[in-house]
Amino acid sequence: MLSFQNLQPLLKSFVEKGPVGCSCAVIHDGEKVFEEYIGYADLETQKPIRSDTIFRIHSMSKIVTCTAALTLYERGKFLLNDPLEEYLPEFKSPQVFRISKEGEQEILPASRQIRVKDLFTMTSGLSYSWGTTEQESRVKEVEEQLNSQGDFTKETYIRALSKALSTIPIAFDPGTAWKYGYSHDVLGALIEVISGKTLGQFLKEEIFQPLSMKNTFFNLPEEKKDYLASFYIRNEEGKLIKSLDMFPKVDTRFESGGGGLFSTLGDYSQFAHMLASGGELNGNRIIGRNTIQLMSTNHLNSQNSSDFNWDRLAGYGYGLGVQVMIDPPTSGSNSPVGEFGWNGMSGTWVTICPKEKLSAVYMQQMLPNLEDYQQPRLRSVIYGSL
Repeated sequence: MLSFQNLQPLLKSFVEKGPVGCSCAVIHDGEKVFEEYIGYADLETQKPIRSDTIFRIHSMSKIVTCTAALTLYERGKFLLNDPLEEYLPEFKSPQVFRISKEGEQEILPASRQIRVKDLFTMTSGLSYSWGTTEQESRVKEVEEQLNSQGDFTKETYIRALSKALSTIPIAFDPGTAWKYGYSHDVLGALIEVISGKTLGQFLKEEIFQPLSMKNTFFNLPEEKKDYLASFYIRNEEGKLIKSLDMFPKVDTRFESGGGGLFSTLGDYSQFAHMLASGGELNGNRIIGRNTIQLMSTNHLNSQNSSDFNWDRLAGYGYGLGVQVMIDPPTSGSNSPVGEFGWNGMSGTWVTICPKEKLSAVYMQQMLPNLEDYQQPRLRSVIYGSL
């Protein structure tokens, strides 16, 4: 059996410096070779992290949404190069923000339509509301308007979000740059339109139930709320402050394909294990191995990859919703070419390697998430144990 003896002390060092608790599991060649729970799910009550602890996984939801969408691709329901407007007509004739030769901002027709693939690869020009550009400010206004709207009986929140976002000029011509934003939430709207089901129902039927992911939800059931790990913010003085106002809410109308899922270490490990095993687990085929290979291939080029430049992403490209190892020397990583995964805002992280038949999942709930420190070290220890 492989030895992961260096992983436990690493996790303990994380808890000493960062989150109140964490958990990690590694599955290799169909066998769970490491599983550890350290520290607390709630510091004030001294409630320990356990196998039934539920975490906000934030942007690790994106891999689930992209996988779900690709199951529809495998059924011939759409092609990656299809214009998005064929399925979401609100995105017909997109407008784009441009800077004129005089240095002034102007709004002009985009050079081409947004394609479905642009949603997967974050090259659609859609944005979050985190910055100070006019586009991001208008996205913020959309969020505030939807959050104050009480009635979503005629259409789901994400259909309303998709329509509202389509009225805002995009940040750049589709396919010409990479920008982290609402692309995967709009992909969730695409799933709803094609399947005729809510995103939550589709994920439940097509992924969660076949993989026995019984503790993964957009809306946390009442009987599960006591299992939710508390979320902490470490302030400048190093003190951990519990946050009681953290997205996603336990009761929400927003089934965010980009960041809204709750899950456990065991549940998400099942999902990651499925992707590392060619798309099938316990006799249930979720997605084909060739589609996983397409998903975990770099889809960026020399033009649009210049914006994919976060420090922790050195040596990685970006596939259909996942970071993909393309240059281990540049990354300083001992994971092989083709290793892929993503992380969540609170420090959750997943790595998947079909070549090694390995997957690993790490869970915590803290900001700042220390991703630049923790995730390269997790990767070096895990792949160094093979």
